[in-house]
Amino acid sequence: MANTHVNPTRMELTRLKKKLITAMRGHKLLKDKRDELMRQFLDLVRENKTLREKVERGIEAANKNFVLARASMQDETLNAALLSPKQEVSLESGIRNVMSVEIPVFECKTRTSDPNDIYSYGFAFTSSDLDDAVYSLSEILPDMLRLAECEKSCQLMAAEIEKTRRRVNALEHVMIPEMQESIKYITMKLDENERSTQIRLMKVKDMMLQQAHHYREKAIEQ
Repeated sequence: MANTHVNPTRMELTRLKKKLITAMRGHKLLKDKRDELMRQFLDLVRENKTLREKVERGIEAANKNFVLARASMQDETLNAALLSPKQEVSLESGIRNVMSVEIPVFECKTRTSDPNDIYSYGFAFTSSDLDDAVYSLSEILPDMLRLAECEKSCQLMAAEIEKTRRRVNALEHVMIPEMQESIKYITMKLDENERSTQIRLMKVKDMMLQQAHHYREKAIEQ
């Protein structure tokens, strides 16, 4: 519905036309942003599903190996073997900008590069099941970090997609139609005023012609 409170002037018409062009350009950009966010969001969701299944399988395997190790080892020996870890892991977090969405990036670094440093015990009094459990956990650590990245990124991108979708809908169904109706209303008013002005000018011209004709008639009679 057109805004009847708008001032029907040419200046207002020019302002609304410029505003409409800007709104339509912004609408296109927001639609492109929404579509690209949806594409990347779906890629992340698929990756998240694959990683979660992989991590759950790894944790399940590690738990089974820990159960076997506990069954074949004394509790004191198992606790002593895991009491003093040899390897240290540090986590660094960063931010990556994806379509104006800041998503987290995690990177883990170990104190040493020796892969055998994950075992903090000697192999004389421990079972191979404990070795397999520790190895399984060390192998799935990067996938767990990547899974955390994906899940948090999915949450942030889903919120941004919803926000962008609302903006697109507001422009497409509210703001742009209202501006188009206002432009149409002003154009009709200006055309109506122009026709009224032309009619008045024509009437004035006719009156002037009639007066001039009467003057000529009077001059002839004299």
